[in-house]
Amino acid sequence: MEEFQRIILVHYHEIGLKGRNRSVFEKRLQKNLEALLRDYPIVTIHRISGRILVFLKEGTSLAVANQCTDAILGVPGVARVSCGFKVERDMELMGEAAVRSLGEAGPFESFKVSARRNHTDFPIDSMQMNRDIGGILCEAFPEKRVQMKGQDITVGVEVVQNAAYVYARSERGIGGLPVGSSGTVVSLLSSGIDSPVALWRMARRGAVCIGVHFSGRPQTSDASEFLVDDIAQVLQRTGCIARVYVVPFGDYQREISVSAPPALRVILYRRLMFRVAEELARREHAGALVTGESLGQVASQTLDNIKATNAVVDLPVLRPLIGSDKLEIIDQAQQLGTFDISSQDAPDCCTLFMPRNPETHAKLADVEAAEAPFPLEQWVQELADAAEVHDYACPSYRPPKSRRIAGEARDRA
Repeated sequence: MEEFQRIILVHYHEIGLKGRNRSVFEKRLQKNLEALLRDYPIVTIHRISGRILVFLKEGTSLAVANQCTDAILGVPGVARVSCGFKVERDMELMGEAAVRSLGEAGPFESFKVSARRNHTDFPIDSMQMNRDIGGILCEAFPEKRVQMKGQDITVGVEVVQNAAYVYARSERGIGGLPVGSSGTVVSLLSSGIDSPVALWRMARRGAVCIGVHFSGRPQTSDASEFLVDDIAQVLQRTGCIARVYVVPFGDYQREISVSAPPALRVILYRRLMFRVAEELARREHAGALVTGESLGQVASQTLDNIKATNAVVDLPVLRPLIGSDKLEIIDQAQQLGTFDISSQDAPDCCTLFMPRNPETHAKLADVEAAEAPFPLEQWVQELADAAEVHDYACPSYRPPKSRRIAGEARDRA
């Protein structure tokens, strides 16, 4: 039997709707794939007529090819991934490749062939290819049936200028835009269920995501920091997180809890967090903050309290989960692979010094009066400077030259 080179066709949808700058998005997705697939036996990755083609080394096994395909499925910007073979433009070879592809695609009862030619210099048109290759497959799989609608598997055959690509396994990706095509955001990242999903949704829209985790340390243990690192390890597999700043927040929360009205503590905590996140965003040249808030889910997420928290920052605050309910968020966390991590108990700043009856409809004047005694500008700089940096694999991220430079510039000003 002829030995064919394995290939993976990466299809995209939203990028294809772009205008003159479409090539910028294509190149960004290509570069992300090149970086994220370094551990796989890749020969080269090319852009071809509305898709990206990944060539695997000769002799690559089906198991490795499937692992590579699975890795691509979660990369933002990828709409569909098809795993198959590159063959010469010869009907006998194309038929043989189709038999191999269908045989490797997994259990099925029905199939159809979808063939097309991109160049008319190939003498056989699409309809004839469908019939001829379909006949070959019917002989190879006599117990299976051809079904034109609702089939289990579609065998794709694409004839291009110098070769043909044949595939059967085709899986839907997560879609969206490639990370690095929509700027940089700073996302408040806890070890809970919601915020990793919010960060991932922004990465899926093309943003380079930088997390900020507010740890209850030294008033609590650092357990939440290890969970956040585990979450980041999951997100970095597909290039969805670039960096996490861990901010030791516990002592400052304690200061607030001692002097502030108990009902307003949560709002004051969050306003300080937003100020620190915005300072880190400036240092990272980020264009927005991101939170995992869902409207009305907890006391701090009512409209009045969201308004009171927003008032302390100039950057836009994006809330990709604002209209989602908890079951939807849990379902997405399970698909993402962070749910089991987030379900582990760990003390963090979100549970530290919490009042019994938090205010649900805070008035901005009352909040500002409650925090007036605190040296907030000093605290913001102290906390931002104390933040510990943890970097992750994100091909689109370029770190700022130095955190020290930002501090020196501020001192000169």
